[in-house]
Amino acid sequence: MEALLEQFIGYAALERGLAENSIRSYVHDLRAFIEFMRERGCTEAGAVTRNDIVDFLEHARDAGLAGASIARQLVAIKVFYRYLCRERFIAHDITDVMEGPRLWRVLPDLLGVAEVERLLKVYRGKDKLERRNRAILELLYASGLRVSELAQLRLRNLHLEQGLIRVLGKGDKERVVPVGRPAQRSLNSYLTDTRPRLDKTGAAVHVFLSVNGRALTRDRVWRIVKDAARRAGIRKNVYPHMLRHSFASHLLAGGADLRVIQEMLGHADIATTQIYTHVDRNRLVQVHRRFHPRSR
Repeated sequence: MEALLEQFIGYAALERGLAENSIRSYVHDLRAFIEFMRERGCTEAGAVTRNDIVDFLEHARDAGLAGASIARQLVAIKVFYRYLCRERFIAHDITDVMEGPRLWRVLPDLLGVAEVERLLKVYRGKDKLERRNRAILELLYASGLRVSELAQLRLRNLHLEQGLIRVLGKGDKERVVPVGRPAQRSLNSYLTDTRPRLDKTGAAVHVFLSVNGRALTRDRVWRIVKDAARRAGIRKNVYPHMLRHSFASHLLAGGADLRVIQEMLGHADIATTQIYTHVDRNRLVQVHRRFHPRSR
């Protein structure tokens, strides 16, 4: 893809007459995409799928990139693939049905409760990394954290005796999030038996550490979730943010107030949280059938 990118740069400058700043922006976004795909073991433009592109955009969102920047990334990929298809480097333009602003208005992908249970049972070994990974999955689902928030979580922000953690979210806004007992147990097990063996210096401040004693990266957490889904036999395209979506949807299905969910997710605008009101359609039908006098 690098070689094709170089050809695309020439095309963008000479044939489309794009401004230098626009070309530089496209190249920056496309290099990030190519590197993302290389880490997945994919170096051929024709082997990329729509799911790969959505994963890349979700990854950018989890990393805290603004919506406008993510939309720009998608535009760069679409222009690149349109060029590749027209020049017959690839047979089909897989981006032709991907629309920028509307892409983020689609209903979020979710895991059912049974699927979450399967995912959380994957890491059951006594190995130190198994304990760590189990605690990560439990916490992601129990508290609806963004992957960046989990990676940056510090020991001083854990208040497990009270069943709470303090989270530094977008815009450096702090919020308090409850942690259920299963997640508390997994965290306590990890903190007691595993983390001391990972923290070689005894000076690490982050909760989740790598084998080298450094804070886990967002990419590593991403791979842990992907590996868990594979081991659990879940065929959906599972990613960390899906556990956040599932957390919110399952709370709503259980009767939680939307404002409370908004607070736990750290959404500045209730409109962002309202997307979950459209997800559990079966529950809406059941409520209607149960309470409306002319539902049958």
